[in-house]
Amino acid sequence: MGQALVSHYAMPVSFCNAPTGMHRLNTAHHHGGHQSTGRKWNRGQVVKWTIYALLLVNFFYYFFEEMYIASHTLSQGGALLDWTEELATTIDELGWFGLLFMFELETYALSDESLEKRKVRWSIHGVRLVCYLLLAHTVMARYTTVRDYEAVQQAQNITSLCQVAGQDVYFGENYRYELVSSENCAELSGDSTFYFTDPAVIMDRDAYQLERKLVWLDLNDAIMWILVVWAIELAVWLQNRNISGGRIMWLSHSAKVFYAILWAHAGFWLYQGHWVWAWDQSLWIAGFWAIERNLAEWRDEIRQGAAAPAR
Repeated sequence: MGQALVSHYAMPVSFCNAPTGMHRLNTAHHHGGHQSTGRKWNRGQVVKWTIYALLLVNFFYYFFEEMYIASHTLSQGGALLDWTEELATTIDELGWFGLLFMFELETYALSDESLEKRKVRWSIHGVRLVCYLLLAHTVMARYTTVRDYEAVQQAQNITSLCQVAGQDVYFGENYRYELVSSENCAELSGDSTFYFTDPAVIMDRDAYQLERKLVWLDLNDAIMWILVVWAIELAVWLQNRNISGGRIMWLSHSAKVFYAILWAHAGFWLYQGHWVWAWDQSLWIAGFWAIERNLAEWRDEIRQGAAAPAR
């Protein structure tokens, strides 16, 4: 999902009216698979939970990074919505952690008997709804950022960065900020065209064009993650009804195309020097790969059950 720039919004598919007796991973899977494959699956579980732990580390990294950025972009104060926009990734990641956990429960951890209990089902759906609301906020914040960047006008009567030296203005470039002083203004930029992206942040032409590309990429990344989660929701909805094939199931596999685009985003961030964003994107893709693996094993069980002779 990459840096303080990724987000996702999707309305959950309701399973509240799913038929009883839904096919799900059996008890053997809950304890690491059948005896012949248990060791392999246990190793897979270790990898999965290692990924989740690394994502948690990244969450705290982004929280402190966003606070750092907000301390510059909102140094002159801001409304609550302004702060929530600056902390969009922190909010976003909270929502995604919740979704991952709910998908893990529904596709692997909980048995049929547990999921058929009304209290359990409604708890899962309720948490997922809250998570989607958090993700909706992030998409709105990313759209607002794009809109604001498109509305930025060239700063009038400023042809040298040294003109704003000593005025508590920061020079921004590639999401990095440095206070402009008489000592460093000439070194920071020799351009004659500048843009105020915030009352306290100024950029030259190249820095503005790069950051404009990055905010558009953030919005595109958010949309791709929406499509990924919709595809997973569709797969879960179908498999809750013992459907493991057909055209609609094929549509749920379209997430593989979206993953390819997300990998491309990670490559661009890496090229721009934001290796942590690329690393975070890779971890989130790996995290949802684990859910895809759960779904694949579940589909195998559905097919085996359909092929088994009736007694």
